[in-house]
Amino acid sequence: MKDGIYILANDVVYNQLVALLNSIEVNAGNQFPVCVIPYDDRLEQVRQEVKARKNVEILEDAVSIAQWEDFSTEVWKAHPNAFNIWRERGNTGVYRMGMHRRFSGFDGPFERFIYLDADILVMNSLEPIFQRLNDYDFVVYDFQYKDPTHVYNVNSPKLLEVFNQENIDSQIFCAGLYASKKGIFDEERRNYLLSKLRSGEAEVFYINAPDQTILNYMVMRSGISSYNFSHHLSASEVTGCCVTSPHFEERDNVLYDKGNRLTYLHYIGLSSKLFNNLCAGENIDFPYRDLFLHYRYLHEPEKRPKLTGKPKPYNPPPSLATKVLRKLGLTY
Repeated sequence: MKDGIYILANDVVYNQLVALLNSIEVNAGNQFPVCVIPYDDRLEQVRQEVKARKNVEILEDAVSIAQWEDFSTEVWKAHPNAFNIWRERGNTGVYRMGMHRRFSGFDGPFERFIYLDADILVMNSLEPIFQRLNDYDFVVYDFQYKDPTHVYNVNSPKLLEVFNQENIDSQIFCAGLYASKKGIFDEERRNYLLSKLRSGEAEVFYINAPDQTILNYMVMRSGISSYNFSHHLSASEVTGCCVTSPHFEERDNVLYDKGNRLTYLHYIGLSSKLFNNLCAGENIDFPYRDLFLHYRYLHEPEKRPKLTGKPKPYNPPPSLATKVLRKLGLTY
């Protein structure tokens, strides 16, 4: 299998996974096989869904998953205080280890692949992304470079020793969607990266997004060729991708940005609980909610929840009491 799509998921994000798979089917087609990388062992609903779809399977390669978990553990052992901070917060081991399992795509069944977080809806063809892999080893389409604070520890004096400012300003990316190739991070390259991290470079990591910071480091430090559509498309062609952008226009269950069709919508920052509670019938309002519901219940419209009453905002404004306490400096 040459080209395919990986999605990291478990039963916690089942509703989002179904919506994503349906959006791929409608807007990108069924020509690409899809492989679900298990976040953990909670897969009962996911397995039932996969059985119903001819082009979808679950990655069952326990050896590959273990290899990348071991690699991620070694990466974080090189950090001066990550484990201590996580332990103080009540986390044992590597924080959100399941997120690191996405790296299994680098030695999975596809020669070339696009990786997608489950909290995404595909809005357009994915062919242009695959085409860029003809010339580059790593392809993204986002604007994370505008905010490096969620990728690296920008307060670390080591950061500008590891990467120059131009790299930081241009090469940083969001790990929610990316395309790459099998074998690009082989054992030799992984060992090289570990040697650099153990020499002190691990302190540049942002420990609250552990998989994203590692992946950015892997791509940037190894020097593989990378491409970000947002740097190359003209101002009249480029589109946003985040749910935090309120100006997207919806037409026929597809979003447009100033007349241009989005490649994907990322519900970044929205908890899976919001989607699950909505699907359970709770009238919660959040950006592009009805678009999610459309794709979630595309093949079973009779199960779409009948929402009643006034919708509740997903991030309600603070109460008067909270405002008073904040003013007094007693809460945040």
